[in-house]
Amino acid sequence: MAAPHAPPHAPPSAPLPRRALPAVLGYAAVRVLGLVVLAVWSAARGKSALTLLSARWDSLWYTRVAELGYGYQVRLPNGDVHSNLAFFPLLPWLERLLHAATPLSYAHAGLVVSLVASLAAAAGIFAVAEHVYGPRVGVCAVLLWAVLPVAAVQSMAYSESLFTALAAWALYAVLTGRWVSAGLLAALAGLTRPVGGAVVAAVWVTAAVSFVRDRSAARTAGARPPTRAPSCSTAPSSPSAPSSPSAPSSLIAAPSPSSTAPPSSAVRRLLGVVVAPLGAAGYVLWVGHRTGKGPLGYLDVQAGWRNGFDGGYAFARFVAEKFTSFPAALAGVGLTVGVALLLWLYVTGVRRGQPLGLLVYTGVVLALALCASSYFGSKPRLLLPAFPVLFPLAAALARLRTPRSALVTAGLAIVSAVYGAFWLNGSGPP
Repeated sequence: MAAPHAPPHAPPSAPLPRRALPAVLGYAAVRVLGLVVLAVWSAARGKSALTLLSARWDSLWYTRVAELGYGYQVRLPNGDVHSNLAFFPLLPWLERLLHAATPLSYAHAGLVVSLVASLAAAAGIFAVAEHVYGPRVGVCAVLLWAVLPVAAVQSMAYSESLFTALAAWALYAVLTGRWVSAGLLAALAGLTRPVGGAVVAAVWVTAAVSFVRDRSAARTAGARPPTRAPSCSTAPSSPSAPSSPSAPSSLIAAPSPSSTAPPSSAVRRLLGVVVAPLGAAGYVLWVGHRTGKGPLGYLDVQAGWRNGFDGGYAFARFVAEKFTSFPAALAGVGLTVGVALLLWLYVTGVRRGQPLGLLVYTGVVLALALCASSYFGSKPRLLLPAFPVLFPLAAALARLRTPRSALVTAGLAIVSAVYGAFWLNGSGPP
């Protein structure tokens, strides 16, 4: 149930918003740099950075849903049908709400929602990483998420930032035993993107293992005199032992060291488990009802976009075909190295005893992103919500002296800003 690790970090004295502030400010500074570079680059090419961020690609589909509702579709010459039912409703709902309350257009409302959500996501990533590894790693994790090559998407009127914010805070609620909050946030995440099932899986698996742990602890306590409550961690309890920024607090972070959960806690856990899937399940069932194709109607909608799950076969073929010519082979090498790095980081998290909820969530996000059968150019942005995979890198960055880690982060921020401007002014995120 728990992996060997260093003693828990000292209880923080400041409230979480204050502790997260340096990470959020650092994140904002990196994103402002990216937006400035994008504005200059776009102006030099005679384009509008505002249009690139709020009125291109998927942003247009979300705006149409917000303004006109569902029911719009495009039939392509090859017979494919692109329906706006493929886009989950929470972002359009928020766009419509903000448009009604302010003079903002639907497109600009979507941009504001995404920008605010990206700050909430940064705070949530810090909260999760700090809880598991400590504050220094928390700040480094947020900065690494900010300097990803496709981090420009975090500032677009897309749903990635909104989903990541909901997912991060749901995972934090799981880690701290706030089951009702975890369920509600998972339900909202399920209304945001199809990958919302990853958050639901994290809630369900962690709750199930927590239930088994409590039952086991109850049987153990009933078989012997209750001298002291067993700890949920196998770590020594000496307060003088040194802590490590790369050591997790436990595989399953429980909010209390008591041997058995009180009835009210069990009820809250069950309620969280029940509520968690309602968002995703509700929308999928509604789409099935609207299309008249039953519970699997949403899969038909995705098939119209040539989206499916084939275990990674199509993506593997796509990568293999890159090696048939030059310089396409260089792209093939880059893709292979990138996938290998992701898998290595995930395995590193497993080996270091990352909390179970994070492993389940990250594993599902990686599987859905890498094993989808279409839109290979979208995979980098589809991986943005898999932020726990950055934690081993954040721990390594946290071990550097502050001037050196700041220099590394600044260099990555510049590269990310330049690449983001080049990318959005070129092919852009499909």
